[in-house]
Formats: sequence, structure tokens, C-alpha cells
Amino acid sequence: MIALVQSLIKYGLLVPFGISTSLDNFEFSLLVFSTICIAAGGNIINDIYDVETDAINKPEKIIVGKLISEKTAYNLFIILNVLGVGLGFFVSYVVGKSELFSIFVIVSALLYVYASYLKQMFLIGNIIISALVALSIIIVGIFELIPAITSQNQGIQLAFFRILLDYALFAFIINLIREIVKDIEDFDGDYKSGMHTLPIVIGKEKASKVLFLLSFIPLGTVIYYINSNLYKQPIAVIYFLIFIIAPLIYLSILIFNARTKKDFHVISNLLKLVMLLGMLSILLYKIILLP
Repeated sequence: MIALVQSLIKYGLLVPFGISTSLDNFEFSLLVFSTICIAAGGNIINDIYDVETDAINKPEKIIVGKLISEKTAYNLFIILNVLGVGLGFFVSYVVGKSELFSIFVIVSALLYVYASYLKQMFLIGNIIISALVALSIIIVGIFELIPAITSQNQGIQLAFFRILLDYALFAFIINLIREIVKDIEDFDGDYKSGMHTLPIVIGKEKASKVLFLLSFIPLGTVIYYINSNLYKQPIAVIYFLIFIIAPLIYLSILIFNARTKKDFHVISNLLKLVMLLGMLSILLYKIILLP
């Protein structure tokens, strides 16, 4: 998903409009690979710390201690992070802004702290991981658009950066809702592990009600976005109505009626699909902006 979205931004949004960018194809591929390595490392360390809870929540999906040893998992975590951060340093050097290297270090550290500590806290872990998902979109603008700004192209560069911020906000909201859905789904294992997730602190029933209310935020945001930016583009409006708004309405209905672990698992998967469909709408900008 990360590789697809970042590639859509460059080759589906920036390149077709001839926007000034800082990275050639090879350098951009290194940025994508760096992001993937750090994200993969975060998944691994999360699996290591979640062995106890996963044994209850999803025993059929346990990898660490079953398919590979914990030592091997730690080694993979270290290798992927060193590789990701190292490539991040190289890409930062290429664009002439070595200080951007700190982004990769901070993200790598946050993913470790999230897995080992923050995910147990009330909403903090949910917000942090959702912000990092949004950052995987923004980072393309940070490395491609910002270093290429000149006095002549400043307006257009910032305009496209704002488009990325819109998509990052959408990704943040959808992922935050999905994190809460997963917390409800994983209630049993998280409770026995002493975590303080939203459903554990306020109860599953109240958490479901909060989730239902939160589900209207992306729906309202997308409707506002269509009304403000796309109302003169029928193809774009039809796409958003069928592939974004309709699934979001369906999601709200599912959340309202959800009771079982299976119900919330279905909702979690549907949220991933909505995220994907939302990101694919980047391709519509050829229709929206090009004459």
C-alpha cells in the first residue's frame, strides 16, 4: 500500500503535470524502499511484543516463535531499520538537505517505542501510528516538492503539496478509526496483557458508539471536499460517490450493528479497501486539472 500510494503521487500526480521534482526514478525508488523497510521493521517489532496478545487474539497468524525465532525476528528488525535509515540518509543527501535524515531516525524510533510502550496507552498509540501513516504520504512532498521550490514555481509547488496534505488527512482519519476497530477486535488479548486501549478504558459498547460517531468525520470531510473542489467534474464526483461515500455510509451502518469480533474484522478490512480506493482517486487529477 505504501509503495503504491507513493508511486501514485509521483507518477500519477506530479509527473503528468510536469511539476518540478528533486529525485530521479532511481532515487525515488530508494525513498520508497527506505519507507517500506522502516515500516516492515515496525511490523516486526510489533509482532515481537505482541506474541502474548496474538496468542489470544489471532493464534492462527502468529509468526514470531512459530515460523521464525524471536532472535531471527530481532535481527530482521535491526537489518531493515539500518537499511531504511541508511537509504534515508542517502536520499536526504541527494536533495541537499541532510537534516531531513532525522525524519527516518525519528520514525524508526517511534515505531519501536509504539510497539514496546505507546500502544498500551489510551489513544496515544492510535494517534501516533495514524500520524506515521499520514507521514508516508507527506514525505513524498517533503523530498520531491519542497527542495525543488524556486521563486518562479513556489505557488504551484505549494498547491500540489496541499493536495498531498488533503490525502494525508484522509489517511490519518481512516487509519485512526481502523486502529480503534482493531482495539475492539483484540479486546480479550489486550485486556489480559494489561493494556489501556479505548475499549478497555471505557468499555466495548461505549467504544463502539464513539467509533460510530467518528465514522461520520471522513464522510463529512469527503462530502465537503467534493462540494468545494470537484462539483464541476462529473467523473470525479461519480467516482467519489460510488467508491468513497457509499462504502463510508455502509461502514457507518456496519459499525452501528457490529457486535462480534468477526463483525469488527470485516469493518477493519473494509476500511483498508476505502483507504486504497481513496488513494487511487489521485489518478483523477489528470481529469480534474488538465484541460
